[in-house]
Amino acid sequence: MNKSTIWKNYRFPIILLSGITIGAVLGIVLGEKAKVLAPLGDIFLNLMFTIVVPMVFVSIASAVGNMVNMKRLGRIMGSLVTVFVVTGAIAGVLVLVVVNVFPPAAGTSIQFASAEMEEMSSVGDMIVGALTVDDFSGLMSRRNMLPIIVFAILSGFCVSACGGEESPVGKLLNNLNTIIMKIVSIIMMYAPIGLGAYFASLVGEFGPGLIGDYGHAMLVYYPMCLFYFFTAFPAYAYFAGGKEGVSRMFKHILNPAVTAFATQSSIAALPVNAEACDRIGVPKDIRDIVLPMGATMHMDGSVLSAIVKISFLFGIFNQSFTGVGTYAMAMAVAVLSAFVLSGAPGGGLVGEMLIVSLFGFPAEAFPLIATIGFLVDPAATCLNASGDTIASMMVTRMVEGKDWLNRRIKKEEEMTPEAPGLERA
Repeated sequence: MNKSTIWKNYRFPIILLSGITIGAVLGIVLGEKAKVLAPLGDIFLNLMFTIVVPMVFVSIASAVGNMVNMKRLGRIMGSLVTVFVVTGAIAGVLVLVVVNVFPPAAGTSIQFASAEMEEMSSVGDMIVGALTVDDFSGLMSRRNMLPIIVFAILSGFCVSACGGEESPVGKLLNNLNTIIMKIVSIIMMYAPIGLGAYFASLVGEFGPGLIGDYGHAMLVYYPMCLFYFFTAFPAYAYFAGGKEGVSRMFKHILNPAVTAFATQSSIAALPVNAEACDRIGVPKDIRDIVLPMGATMHMDGSVLSAIVKISFLFGIFNQSFTGVGTYAMAMAVAVLSAFVLSGAPGGGLVGEMLIVSLFGFPAEAFPLIATIGFLVDPAATCLNASGDTIASMMVTRMVEGKDWLNRRIKKEEEMTPEAPGLERA
């Protein structure tokens, strides 16, 4: 591709990365003084968090409400669960191999900080809290994403049963969905400034000393994430849409990946993910179901980080991280913390407490992995969020057949016959 084509295809990611890079440099140069820029970043995050709850509810409710054939909904949900579980298992096997070859605790000399473990909730309470709220007002908070999704699916099913997209409520939901996505596009115009300021403040506050004694664990985790991004993701995209699927994935994955890395929030990256899926060619009904559920349940990056944390604690306490039983327990805890607890308020910390409790580590172990959780969160969230886009492609392939992307391309060419060389959305 020539320079003009590259600029046309990757203009926004380039601007976004430039803003973040400039922010990081300002953070290094200004040090703690860079925290004065924090409000500019907070404004962007607040705008994204404000729009995400109505976006999730309206997109899911309208997608389900527009479905006349409930069998399609069943196929989407079944394919979604399959993709989430299989990709999570692949991530788990990869990290088990990596931490045995490169132990993340090697070379560390960590002083324990005292910490008092919070009382663990029962499994029943966790399930109830993750899926429901005790008051309607709780559905208006981004901290209750799974209950919002459950209520949106129920609402959409009832809309479909009472007239679908031709009913007054169905038309309202579809119109609201269009309006909300327009709001998102306006907010994203501010993203390079907002994320640049956010990164400047972050780097200025923590600086190069952010890594400290955890450097070896980071040297294990971050290259592993890059390996997963550039090997597993293209393989998934190839399964979804062949060579064209891989091409479109790399062409449109940068926006959600960069946004998730900078904000450390899969929820904040939801609107950008929706735009990426639309440009790739994922059907709207699949996109509007897979992405919101993926933001709370599809956590390949979190599976990777959970097992790194477990292996790190084994090394710190001079225990051998080997054996089928140990690996099985590590996989189970990683999947539980990534797929279930991530949907509950404070799910990350609860997952870390679960690791400490189930493996019998002392309370002092909690701040150790809580710190690791903070350090690996940008890369983990990047994989979590960008993986949702690829998951939506895989679900489309399973629901609509392996030639879905070819049909999409043919449709695009029929819509723009006079300019076949133009970028296809």
